[in-house]
Amino acid sequence: MKKMTLFASCLFAVWQLAAQPVYEFRAAWIATVDNIDWPTRGNYNSDRQKQEFIQLLEMHKANGMNAVVMQIRPATDAFYPSSLEPWSEWLTGKQGQAPSPYYDPLEFMIEETHKRGMEFHAWLNPYRAVFNIQKSSIAPNHITKTHPEWFVDYGGKRYFDPGIPAGQDHVVKVIEDIVTRYKVDAIHFDDYFYPYRIAKVEFPDDKSYKAYGKGLTRDDWRRSNVDTIIVKLNRAIKKINPLCKFGISPFGIWRNASQDDRGSNTKGGQTNYDDLYADILLWLENDWIDYVVPQLYWEFGHAAAPYEILLDWWSKNTFGKHCYIGLGIYRANSNPAWRDKSQLPRQINALREAENIQGAVYFSSKSFVTNPNGWNDSLQNNYYKRPALIPEMPWLEGFLPKPPVVHEAIVVNDSVKIVINHPLNPVTPIKEYLLYENTELNDNYVNKYTSKLVQTITVNEIMHFSVPVPKNVSKATYFITSRDIENNEGKPYPNWPLSLKFVKGNNIWMHMP
Repeated sequence: MKKMTLFASCLFAVWQLAAQPVYEFRAAWIATVDNIDWPTRGNYNSDRQKQEFIQLLEMHKANGMNAVVMQIRPATDAFYPSSLEPWSEWLTGKQGQAPSPYYDPLEFMIEETHKRGMEFHAWLNPYRAVFNIQKSSIAPNHITKTHPEWFVDYGGKRYFDPGIPAGQDHVVKVIEDIVTRYKVDAIHFDDYFYPYRIAKVEFPDDKSYKAYGKGLTRDDWRRSNVDTIIVKLNRAIKKINPLCKFGISPFGIWRNASQDDRGSNTKGGQTNYDDLYADILLWLENDWIDYVVPQLYWEFGHAAAPYEILLDWWSKNTFGKHCYIGLGIYRANSNPAWRDKSQLPRQINALREAENIQGAVYFSSKSFVTNPNGWNDSLQNNYYKRPALIPEMPWLEGFLPKPPVVHEAIVVNDSVKIVINHPLNPVTPIKEYLLYENTELNDNYVNKYTSKLVQTITVNEIMHFSVPVPKNVSKATYFITSRDIENNEGKPYPNWPLSLKFVKGNNIWMHMP
């Protein structure tokens, strides 16, 4: 029998993949508010909604994305059955009305996303309650009806007053419900904590400030309110599922250097810290969030907020957490800079060269439909031609059971035999190992969601898998995972799937593509 050693195969894999990142987060925001991306306005048929969503996933998968950031609670409503908040008007046309034929959109979307080997990040707006006071459909059981004292009106919309603890607790309950019932890979909040400031109109929180201000200046009190909800959310998420990520997509400017020595060399009219009362650096530094997606929707050389300046600033202020850059593909052809076909490719190149940046998220999904400036083609044929793995978060991975180590993989009498060694010092006792098989030759990065579970073995002294050689194929790819006594399934061994190539005479060679 002829075998390539795992060490040699790893070297081959590294050489083969050097041209593009092996690990890179690539996602698109899919907005449901006002039917921006999904479902299309007026499409209240469940089957057509499913078809539309699958088409979106196929488009993003073809473009090389490995995750979607899906808005499931745009205005204190729900794209899933909830006892806490009514069905969204943008799903069924009337708030509180269930889909027909009935289905659970969130369950469906997660399943379809995972089938394609992509992560599902559940995107929620924290405090927006009524999108348009004059026009929005409001159900009788909407929280603004049952607890009107928690809300204030500002700029034609209705918001939670972030200074009222009971309102914060309601938001936390919503998140606890989602993380408990659904296999979301992350909870994702956007930039609307306190709303963007309206000139000469003060946010109307006098009543709550008098009740809860506790001697703080109003600005410090508002920041404290936002800090508090972030801490509450982090604790709630991690208590239920320590592996569920928690991310924030803030406005692109934390503070200007003219306001703070730590700020960026920008001239932003509004900032996270001073106007949205979101101290992102504090959250990163204190491990309250796992990743940040600053919305850098400006071009290179922008007068007030140059892309290159902000990219460099964020890369130096991640505090060891992940940073994915929010890219504004929706800006395509909006001005001379965005009519330049090289604008987006240059931004991708720049973020790849920056330290401490692990990927990008694009706003928004519908912008890709028309292939603006040929950028879909650029992703498919160049920048995202090779699929990438989701970057690992070491501070979370420790909760996963360690994978076994493959000792040997051979073909014996028309059977694939894979011998494994038990991992050292597992966090929790491992009860079984799982073997997944994929025979799709054109998929460079098959994953366990698209592979077939072919065998499960329990822990014992001699551990090996033995499965028939797949018929009518020259190659098969295998994943091996561990499952602990709490039914947590770890990541596969190895990071790249184990591929076995079958040739005459039962000889094989193996590599990690």
